[in-house]
Amino acid sequence: MSVSPSGNAAAISPAMRALSEFISAGSVVPIPAAVGDKAKHHLLDTIAAMVSGAVLPPGQLALAYASNLGGNREACVPGSRLVTSAVHAAMAGGICAHADETDDSHQPAFFHPGCSIVPAALAMAERQHSSGAQLIRAVVVGYEVGARISLALGAMAFHQRGFSSHSVGGLFGASAAAGALAGLAPAQCRWLLSYTAQQASGVSCWMRDPSHVEKAFVLGGMTARNAVYTATMVQAGMSGVDDVFAGSPNFFSTYNPAASMESLVAGLGESHEIMRANIKKWSVGSPVQAALDSMHSLMTVHRLTADDIERIHVQVRDDESDIVDGRDAPNINLQHLIALMVVDQGLDFASSHDFERMREPRVMALRDRVVLEGSVALRKAGGRQALLEVTTTTNRVLRHHTQAVRGAADNPMTDAEVDAKCVGLLAPVLGALRARRLADKVWAIDTLDDVATMRDLLQARRAG
Repeated sequence: MSVSPSGNAAAISPAMRALSEFISAGSVVPIPAAVGDKAKHHLLDTIAAMVSGAVLPPGQLALAYASNLGGNREACVPGSRLVTSAVHAAMAGGICAHADETDDSHQPAFFHPGCSIVPAALAMAERQHSSGAQLIRAVVVGYEVGARISLALGAMAFHQRGFSSHSVGGLFGASAAAGALAGLAPAQCRWLLSYTAQQASGVSCWMRDPSHVEKAFVLGGMTARNAVYTATMVQAGMSGVDDVFAGSPNFFSTYNPAASMESLVAGLGESHEIMRANIKKWSVGSPVQAALDSMHSLMTVHRLTADDIERIHVQVRDDESDIVDGRDAPNINLQHLIALMVVDQGLDFASSHDFERMREPRVMALRDRVVLEGSVALRKAGGRQALLEVTTTTNRVLRHHTQAVRGAADNPMTDAEVDAKCVGLLAPVLGALRARRLADKVWAIDTLDDVATMRDLLQARRAG
């Protein structure tokens, strides 16, 4: 084992020691049943995002690029016929997973854990011929580590300074999951974390990417790729700094000197950050979810149609309103999605991703009557909330306050709801029968001896 620069292995900080030992044991230490069930939700949800994203423009670009890179046939990219190296599969899979806004989120840590952690873990598990139980445990480790790193950095303040909490948290989480599946010893996990810190990057200008390609790479592709790079390099014998979180300089002193090392590991392996992650009921941007819940509720109770509505006033958190205000992409534009839901009397993946619908006269007419306001009060209240007020053509004022969006940690979706969402995303690419079989396989993933045997179900139908 390498020692610290001082020549004394005891100089390794307690936080680093605890974190490296946690990652090393991550794929073999049992987890509570409820945590395992939650992990299945997020595994299935992210696989569905990868498969549905494989046919969207960012996914298609990623697959075309990865298919020309060569490499050993170690892992597949779900939703495609591509089998390539685990590194390339993780990169392409990560981009597919965030090819739009279908994937999960972790609001307190302000990142999308699934699109980085799951593609890296899947590729690594297939490469290593890991069991389904090992995969699930590694995913839990990834969510735990990724969220804690982002929280220690002060996630929202870190993002507002221009850094990308989404890529930094995602990278550390994906590296932890990949490292756990690689079977790294604690000393190797310390090097893993040092290599991860060296690759931690991202500028939040990706928010200005109208095509969602750079955003998909930064949040999913780059993070998953770098994670598998890191885990396999250390697995191959490459060594590094024993404690990137302590000494001078170190990761936290560089990014946020006020970061708390103690909070990084307090309750580690007990609080289970995956339990605070959110799954989207609607396949659109996270800040739109609560507003859609409110609109759907009012439509259901009052049987509202577009002809009944004079004006719609929507309030969401003031630190998220700009993310969804009048955006070019249909699945992020709050005003468009509210109008589309009313016009169609519902919302599905196809309609929310249809650019042509943004130019549809009836949708445009109602969109012009949707007013969005950022609310300081909702931000201070915490969570993902929305206040929606509809003024009807008969001067009735109807209000709905969504305090806990469906799919959020405090209002989770049922197994049946997650299943329905995911099978609906899988079926257009895989076919209805294979979509059903894949979902059933994931629900029983902890009984699977070798993740690689699931490859046929993950791949797209053959041409013709």
